[in-house]
This record gives sequence, structure tokens and C-alpha cells, in this order.
Amino acid sequence: MNPSAPYRSRVMFRLLAIGCAVVLAACSSHPPVPDWQMNAQGASQKAIDAYLSGNARVEKLEWDRARAEVARTGRPDLLARLELMRCAAQVASLVTEPCERFEALRTDAAAPEQAYADYLAGRVQAGQVALLPTAQRAVATAGNAAALAGIADPLSRLVAAGVLLQAGRASPAVIAMATDTASAQGWRRPLMAWLLLQVQRAEAAGDTAAADALRRRVGVVEQSGFTSR
Repeated sequence: MNPSAPYRSRVMFRLLAIGCAVVLAACSSHPPVPDWQMNAQGASQKAIDAYLSGNARVEKLEWDRARAEVARTGRPDLLARLELMRCAAQVASLVTEPCERFEALRTDAAAPEQAYADYLAGRVQAGQVALLPTAQRAVATAGNAAALAGIADPLSRLVAAGVLLQAGRASPAVIAMATDTASAQGWRRPLMAWLLLQVQRAEAAGDTAAADALRRRVGVVEQSGFTSR
């Protein structure tokens, strides 16, 4: 037996022990993320994914789960933030109804959440722009396709496009960009909404060929089993 083997083993064990101690010390320097926060984040993301995909059953289940987790904190400001996430996904899909669940919590919502709610409703004020998420500020200010193209996140881009449409500032380039974004992600609900808008505008312009081509795309989405209800 090599006489140096036990020595090397002891050295390796000591180094391993020191490494574990360092890792544990590093981990202990940050408090663990509360269960409610991880659960709420996971449920809300699943809810948004289900909504965009057109799965209403899963969407409702996950939103209810996310709300229950946030409610454990007893903080209406956090619940208001959660409701805004849901309303943003709706705006991305051209659902323009009032964000009633948020409005019921507006009094307790923080200023950035109030500004974002006003932005989603198309009534954000100049003094609120600095409070918006970074991805939305340029669109809120410039309001054009170039600003929209600068948004890297697909959902944020669709939200901004929906806001521009509500404000009457959605050019054909904005609408086409929103359609392409939803298509690339395979998000059936917003894709159907933006396609139907394009059909409507093509018909209004008397462009029968374009309207027919767009209807064929709508038919493909319908074949995937999507229903808007």
C-alpha cells in the first residue's frame, strides 16, 4: 500500500469539509425564500401560460392558487400586484375590460402599481412614466413601432402593443409585430385576437386577398382546438 495514501485521503477530506463549510456559510447569509412566495410565483406563471395558450380550466385553477398563497401574507398591496399580472396578460390579448380586481385594491397599491394599472388602461400620465417597468417606458413616451421593437420580452411587447391599440396609436406595423410575436410563441389566445383585428382592418380597407389569407391563419389556430370562451 502506498504510505502516502492515508495522508492524501485526510487532506482531501479536510479540503472537502472546508468547501462544504464555505458553501453552507454562503447559503446561510441569505434568508430562505418563503414558501408562499415560491408557490405564488409558480402558480401565477402557470396561470399566465395557460391563459395565453387558451386553457381556461388550468388558468382559473392556478390564479386561485396564486391568490390563496399571496393572501397568506395579509398584504393587499401584494395581491394588487398579482392582479395586475393577470390584467396585463388580458391587455396583450386585446381584452379591454376594466381591471376590476385591481381597482378594488387600488387604495392599498403602491405608486408603481397604480401607474402600471393606468398605463394598461391607456390613461397613464407623464409624471407616472418613470414608475413604469423599464420595458414599457419608451412605448409610453414614443408610442411607435420602433419603441415596441426595442422590447425584448415577448409578453411585455404584446402588452405594450395592446396599450398602443387602446390609445389609438397602433399602426399596421405595430399590429403586424404583435401578431408575429404571438405566433412565434405559440400563444393561441393573443394570436387569435390580433389576427381577427387584422381581418377586420383588411375588410374595412377592401383588401379581400389579405382578409382571406388572414382567415386561413385563423382557421389553423381553430384547428388546434382553441376556443375564445
